Parts: sequence; structure tokens; C-alpha cells
Amino acid sequence: MERLRIGVIGAGLIAQVEHIPNLLGLVDKFELIGITDPSATARKFVGEHFGVPAHEGIEPLFAARPDAIVVASPDPFHTDTVLAALEAGIHVFCEKPLCYSPGEADAIIKARDDAKRVVQVGYMKRFDPSYEAALDLLPAGGEGLLYISVEINDPDSWPFVAHHPQHRGDDVAPSLIEEGRERQARQVREALGLELEGADFKGFTGAFSSSLVHDINAVHGMLDRMGIAAGEVVDARIFAGGEAASGTVGLPGADALWHMVHLAVRELAEFRERISLYFADSVIELVFPSPYLNHQQTELHVQRSTGHRLEKTLVRNGFEEGYIRELESFWSSVVEGARVRNTVEDARRDQQLICELGRRAAQKPGKG
Repeated sequence: MERLRIGVIGAGLIAQVEHIPNLLGLVDKFELIGITDPSATARKFVGEHFGVPAHEGIEPLFAARPDAIVVASPDPFHTDTVLAALEAGIHVFCEKPLCYSPGEADAIIKARDDAKRVVQVGYMKRFDPSYEAALDLLPAGGEGLLYISVEINDPDSWPFVAHHPQHRGDDVAPSLIEEGRERQARQVREALGLELEGADFKGFTGAFSSSLVHDINAVHGMLDRMGIAAGEVVDARIFAGGEAASGTVGLPGADALWHMVHLAVRELAEFRERISLYFADSVIELVFPSPYLNHQQTELHVQRSTGHRLEKTLVRNGFEEGYIRELESFWSSVVEGARVRNTVEDARRDQQLICELGRRAAQKPGKG
């Protein structure tokens, strides 16, 4: 079996808690040859804790000729890192969001096709066993679909990663931090065609592009299974000082609505994420645990009734971990030529909808 020589760009929380240990665990498929991060203390931690060479920049890693890389750097650096890897002939697994604009996605698509390399986006929910079981329950054509609800309240990661050995680098050069801010502002401006500030900027880059992007991708997958296309944005809001965002999208093929909301509740050690699909005769609902709690089952609830008789079913579909399964799928796409499950085109569609939501939210009356 062919092992891929792979590197990780970025040694932040997602890399330390998920990607690095998962790659090391998949020893039959991957050889982790190096990690890069601008923080000297983060490099020291991952080098000592995981026993892997750690570099400040990508040049030494690329010089080691990896077959593939995992991009887990801050969001504004994703596009340039992906393009650089493709130019070097390297396969890419990139954390979400892949980019902020459809235009950036188009540039990646061209580079991917020119390089004839695999690019997969890190939407692990598509590999959740309960999500896959839910897909099998969806009616063809979306018959009877009335409403889709996405609801998230999230304190961020702190209650769910405290038991993991970790180090958050706080020694990144101020000039690089400022470069990241400037990149992000430019990319958002180009994506939306307008200047966002304050809460609108925070809500677009955080609640929409960093959180709800996962659920948008998951719902798009469900709509695809039913043969339904998302329609126009009906409404969008950014509120709670940018800590929360909501959006409503029409589903004209089903005469239905899709509503989503993300709310950061920073001081509450509770995470809840639900995707609920309401049909004329049933409800199919996924309740996700915190993504940092590995091998915790997502609950799949199905409600149906016959007359006054209501039946509630809890479906269990194994304890496999989505973060691991997505890496296995990436390996299979590179080595065996398997279909890429989360493509750049998928990410482009997700981000195009997020841009429409962001513009709608920013252009509410009284917002200038």
C-alpha cells in the first residue's frame, strides 16, 4: 500500500488536536514529514510532543518534496498556500473556508486542473456516519419538504480541548499578524464588492465563513441527494456585536425555506448544533457533538406518526470519526483515483451563498 509523504501548514489548535495526531495514527497511509508555523513556541511544542520536524516557513517543507499537504493556516493565507502547493505539484487538503470569494475558488480550480492534482476541502461532517445515514432517509425529489433549520450555539473550543496537550503560539511577529489582517480585509472586500467594518466584518468572517460554512455544505449535500437547488437569499442578519449571524434561503423546487443561525455563547460550556428537516409526515434531525470531541456519535432522530401514534427513532451508525475518515478519503483520491467528496466546486458554491448572505446582512437599512 502506498504511503503519502505529507506535511502540515499551520500548527494551531485544529492541527494539534486533530490533523497531526490523526495523520500519525494513519501510519499505513501517511508519513508525516514536517510541520510549519511562524510561532517558535508552537514549533517547539509540536516538534517535542509529536516528534516531527517543524519549520518556520513552507520552503523547507516543500524542499523535502511532500506528495501532499494539509493547509491548517489562518483563513486569509489559505488561497496563496494552496496555489503555491499546486504550482509545486503537491496534492492539497485544505481546512475550511477554502477561501472567501468565488473568484479565488476559480483560480484554485484552474491551478488544480493545470497541475492535475487533488484538492479536497475539510468538511468533516460529510464523513459523519450519522450524516450518511440521514442521506439514506431523504425522499427523492424532496417530497413533502417544508422547512430546514440549522441552529448552533457555541462557546468556541475551550470546554472541549482542555484535556488535550496543546500550545497556542503567542509569539507570532506583529508584522505577520498585520499582514493577515490586511489580506483578510482585502479578500472580504473583493468577495463582497463592499467594505465591511466592525460587527459586519466579524460576523461574515466568523459566524458565516468559519462556523455556518460547515452546515451550509452539509445542507447542500442533503439538497443534492433530494435533487433540490437552493434559491435566493430571503433574509440575513449579523447581530450580537458580530457574534451571531442568521440567514434564510428559499427552496423553490420544494416550496420550502431553509433557515440558519449561529450564536457564540462564550461563557457557557455547552455546544449544540442541529440540522432539522421538516417534511409533511416526518422530521429528520441531526444533533452534533462538539467537533473536538472525537468518536462521539452524532444523534440521528426520526419522528413519524400514524394518526395519534407518534414514533421517535434514534438511529446509531457506528463510532467512526469524521476527521479521520476525511483523511482516508483524501488518501484514496490521491492514490486510488477515487472521487473527491468535498471539491473546490463544492466550496465555491458554499462561499457564493455566504457572500450573498453577507451582502444582504451588511446592506440592511441603517447600515450605510
